[in-house]
Amino acid sequence: MGNTLATRMSRLGGEAAFELLIVIKALEEQGKRVICLNIGEPDFDTPGHIIEAAVTALQSHDTHYTPSPGRKNAREAVARYVTDTRGVPTTWEQVTIFPGAKPAIFLSMMATLNDGDEVVYPDPGYPTYASVANFLGATCTPYILREELGFRTQIDDLAKLITGKTRMLVLNSPQNPTGGVFTRQDLSDIADIVRGKDCYVLTDEIYMQIAYGTQAASFYSAPGIADQTILLDGWSKAYAMTGWRLGFTVTNQPLARGLGLLMTNSNSCAAAFTQTAGIAALEGDHAPIASMVAEFERRRDLLVDGLNAIPGVKCHRPEGAFYVFPNVSSFGYPAKKIQDYLLSGASAAGIATPSGIDGVAALAGTAFGPHGEGYLRLSYANSQENLRFALEFIEIALSRIHEVLGAPATVAA
Repeated sequence: MGNTLATRMSRLGGEAAFELLIVIKALEEQGKRVICLNIGEPDFDTPGHIIEAAVTALQSHDTHYTPSPGRKNAREAVARYVTDTRGVPTTWEQVTIFPGAKPAIFLSMMATLNDGDEVVYPDPGYPTYASVANFLGATCTPYILREELGFRTQIDDLAKLITGKTRMLVLNSPQNPTGGVFTRQDLSDIADIVRGKDCYVLTDEIYMQIAYGTQAASFYSAPGIADQTILLDGWSKAYAMTGWRLGFTVTNQPLARGLGLLMTNSNSCAAAFTQTAGIAALEGDHAPIASMVAEFERRRDLLVDGLNAIPGVKCHRPEGAFYVFPNVSSFGYPAKKIQDYLLSGASAAGIATPSGIDGVAALAGTAFGPHGEGYLRLSYANSQENLRFALEFIEIALSRIHEVLGAPATVAA
């Protein structure tokens, strides 16, 4: 027929945050006013000195191919940054630059996993981890992030999951979707579990600079673990550069060479001018980051305090990233049903708020794995005014949810 997809495509998942944008757009075209707390993107502009560096590069006609792993000066800038922030001497030959962090996840797994290899990953967790591992034919085993532990995991339970078949362990701290942060002791204990095993640790530290109270610890900093670590980081979150598509890994040199070869065969290279902008970001003024994080902390407190004041809602105060993961299991409905109700169901039932809000876009916790049942993910990458509007709407809508939806058939786990 010529229109049949490869079998492996059935193993590739989507990402609910982006899928929901289509629904939101349709509602807005109907004149509905929706507060969007579904997307993981800073609502701040890229700092001016980074933009200026990119504009200068473009005006200098810096629009051609670069080496597939990235320019040497960009890789050197990353190596200096990692050495300074993780305390581990790092060379430019260990660095690979990608057009975004997602290609880094995809190609890192492609370079290291064979059919049947086991990947141990967080649940609830960023859906790309399990999606790509499944796509590549790996066996996926989740470890549970527990609310009562601040969305950390029980280390003894994790240790039991690491077997001779485990080829990769995925860590993410600070976390998407929970905002949880592993302690330095957690990471040291995990390093002790995997050190010396034929197992890579993919440590996703894209939110490393967005932490509250104390600096988030890095798994890469654990003694004697760097050679089996794939450190994933990038510019999207801390520098408000999501649309620039720029990420990096730091690995052992043989793996870095393999990742460069995969880049040659897939993306060719990251854009030249974005690499120049990336250098300016790493080596320029970091005051805009501090200002952004301070504002995120104010929004976090506003949202957490407001959610905990709503009857039936319980919300842990996260220590990093820009998400909250409130527990809404007391209402008795699946999280996806509550997601849909807050987005459009309440409005369709005639529920209105004084501020004229028609819906709030949140994500069901199950978009991040089965253990997300009973939770919602809300991003506070939105203005304090809009967060107040959202809280007002959520409180009114949830106060009438049983009236609108009827008695729940089963209580969410």
